[in-house]
Amino acid sequence: MTYHGATKPLFTGLSFDLARGGRLAILGRNGQGKSTLIKMLGGVLPETEGRIRWLMSSSWPIGFGGGFQGSLSGLDNIRFISRVYGRPYEEILERVDDFAELGSSLKLPVKHYSSGMRARLAFGLSLAIEFDCYLIDELVAVGDARFQQKCQEELFERRATRSFMMASHDTHLIARHCDRALIIESGKAKLFEDIDEAVEVYTWLRAA
Repeated sequence: MTYHGATKPLFTGLSFDLARGGRLAILGRNGQGKSTLIKMLGGVLPETEGRIRWLMSSSWPIGFGGGFQGSLSGLDNIRFISRVYGRPYEEILERVDDFAELGSSLKLPVKHYSSGMRARLAFGLSLAIEFDCYLIDELVAVGDARFQQKCQEELFERRATRSFMMASHDTHLIARHCDRALIIESGKAKLFEDIDEAVEVYTWLRAA
């Protein structure tokens, strides 16, 4: 599998599926392509070789703020995303405002936001629109402990019946919330049906 701009295949022999309600961990050491795979699955990086086929609605990568228009305010970015997904603007705004807790900062151009503010806006937007499957990249890396807990409650408790694919180094989070895992190493991927076995193998790889 390759994406536009890559000089060589990112993965060879990569094949997996995800059923509705399934929870798949994507594991691998730094630089193995976890985040890239999440972005390809979310349409941020279009594939040029291989095929990604969705039979359910999927989110963009949760917390990904790369699609924001920096010259537009947070409010205008919310309005744009609402229009793209055919959702009522006022409803989406209320959800984002409640979750992100940005207050009057939503009136400011996004280019003036700190990384933490952008993350809050991105998470708020990602969770304001309901999807069948959520794509998550390093959830624990965003915000303070209180905000991280808030994100986990929204994803894993209030959306307990949804599917997700999650790239993370946090083996405790993976073991608690995932039921299968894909381990990526040196361009190859292996699917594990037993999450405990996958965590054990991944822990060994990180220590090697």
